[in-house]
Order: sequence, then structure tokens, then C-alpha cells
Amino acid sequence: MSQNSDIVLKDHKIFFVGGTDFKINNKVFKRGQMYVESFKPKHTNGKKIILIHGGGQSGAGFISTADGRRGWLHDFLDKGYEVYIVDQPGRARSGYSENLYGKYLERETNLDDAERRFTAMSTKGNWPQAKTHTQWPSNGLRGDQVFEQYMASQVNTMADRIDIEEMSKIALSDLIDQIGDTAVLGHSQGGPFCWLAADVRPKQVKACVAVEPNGPPFFNVSYGGIQHSHLDKQTFKKNDFDKDWYQTSSEPDRPNGITYSALTYDPPLKQGEKLIPEIDTQTTPDNLVQCFLQKEPARKLVNLSKTKILILTAESSYHAPYDHGTSNFLKQAGVNHDFIRLEDHKIKGNGHMMMHEKNSNEVSNFIMNWLDKNYG
Repeated sequence: MSQNSDIVLKDHKIFFVGGTDFKINNKVFKRGQMYVESFKPKHTNGKKIILIHGGGQSGAGFISTADGRRGWLHDFLDKGYEVYIVDQPGRARSGYSENLYGKYLERETNLDDAERRFTAMSTKGNWPQAKTHTQWPSNGLRGDQVFEQYMASQVNTMADRIDIEEMSKIALSDLIDQIGDTAVLGHSQGGPFCWLAADVRPKQVKACVAVEPNGPPFFNVSYGGIQHSHLDKQTFKKNDFDKDWYQTSSEPDRPNGITYSALTYDPPLKQGEKLIPEIDTQTTPDNLVQCFLQKEPARKLVNLSKTKILILTAESSYHAPYDHGTSNFLKQAGVNHDFIRLEDHKIKGNGHMMMHEKNSNEVSNFIMNWLDKNYG
């Protein structure tokens, strides 16, 4: 698609889905509604897709890139997709009130973190793949106009991750009930919303594209020293799986493995029961994180197994060392899917914010080619 090609819309509208009544001081308010902006091209291919942004972001990140080019929205419209862009509940145009949503995280990404993880990791990142980053459309450093535009797009994020997923289940169910069969694309913190949508509406979600979904299973990863204190409670020696460039959290961050809130497992989890993490004993290459699986016998994700799924990972991203963990978790849970690294398909040098990068159109075309073959 040319950045200058014409896109003719048949319909463009804004509406809200989801939400429940919430009482404060004997007054009833609406809480958990989700903003939706829909775009229908004049000439459609009969397919629909929901685009779900990640943490610290809003749906605006799919409309335009930080350097002012057309975003993934326009790429999908040009190929005939009917597109639905959302702002997660309690985020951006969906609205926020501390009385309704509780504590907020401050802007999730500060300047140092943005340079290190998103825009300038070839010089700032310390994971092995960081040095291959070439696709950010500027030098990626503070003071640069493109960097400043990206930072200006950051918004606050609700602190309670279980709460936001539970509200999003309701909103996504409502949206899918209204629009019918659709694909769902989620990025980063919004990536697991693919799992939520496919779990609550397995017949209507025809494909899931999880672009570097929040992970890896159970335990968060950061890049710095070594901390594997959770291994002390297991049969492994503390240093069995240490590598000198990452750190895993002491306690599970995602109690349901790949989500904060509950999914439909078989056999089902009882009230208050949690999955038990167990480190994957299969040796990984030196440039990959040793991730966690369920303790066997593993429960199965019966609803997700009914949906075509792609996990997509970029060559240079901080997700590159651990997205295989999410793939292995799904495989263990009986979910057939595609786990694709872009560099294996000659799309090289991308970071986590690939929808903003110089070759953003090349990445979206790759996704649409996959959807052409897998949209159920």
C-alpha cells in the first residue's frame, strides 16, 4: 500500500461497549465501558479485526506512527478489512475516575525506560538481541522529534491488572456479540486480550494475532542482575538456570499463567485454586530466557484450541528472549498455534513498537498474509 493511496470509507462511527453499574455513596455510576472506533471501507473483503493496544498506550497508536505516517489501521482498511480500534476500559477515551477504577500507575514508561526498551535499544538495551535494532525512524533518543511524539502518546494505566482484564472480558464479549465473527489483534499488555476474547467467544473469534503478548508465563522478566529465589522452593539448585543478563520476579505475576484473570481450563480450577508453575527443564540457547510451564498434568485451554492463533515476535525486541515461553505454555495446554519470529521471514531489525517503525507496513502485510490463510 502506498502512503498516498486513497482509502474510501463507507462508514465511520464511535460507540461504547461493556460496563457495569457501580455504586458510590448511594449513587450508581457506569464502570468498565470501552471506547470503540469503527472504520468500514467502501470495498470490503468480508473480514473484521479488533485492534487492542498495549500498556501506556491508546488506540491512537494504530492510527498514526510517531513519525507521522499512516498506521496499521490504514493498512488493514486498504486490504478491505472492517477495523475496530478500542481504548481499554479505564484508559484514554474510555475515561477514568479514581473512585471508579482505583489506583493508577503513573505513566508506565519514563524516558530512560523508553530509550532502553523501545526506541534506542541497540545502544541502551542489555539483552542479546538488542544490538540488532535498526528500524526505529530516528535516533530514538530524548530531544528527537519522533521520540518526543512517542512519549507524548503515553497515558496512565490502571494498576489492578485483574480488574482491567475482567472488565475487558465483558466489553469484548459485548463488542463481538454486536459485530459478529472477527479476528482479534492484541499488542503487548493487550496481547493477552486475544486469549480473553477467544475464551469468552470461541465460535466468533476466527483468528488471534498476539503481537509480543505480555509474558512470559507466570513470572515477569527484567534485564539486570540475577534473582531466582522462587527456585529455592523447588527441586532445582538456585543457579541451574541463571544467565548473566536477566532477572525473574520472586513471586508469580500472572497467576493464570498467560493472564492475570481466570481462563477456562479443563479440568477447571476450583474456587481459589491456582495453577502451579514449574520451570521448563528443556535447555534453551544462551540468548533465551528459561521460562515456566504448568506443573504436570497440565490443564487444557479448551476454548483457545478452537481458534487459529499467531504469536509474532520481532528480532530485536526485549520480548525476543522469552516469547517462546508463551508459545510453549499454549502447546502444553493443548493449543495448536503458529509462533513466528519476523527475522525468520527476512523482516529484520524490529523492536517491540513495530507498528511505529520504518517498515511498519511490511509487518502489517505479513500479518495480513497470515490472516488470509488462517481467518476461519
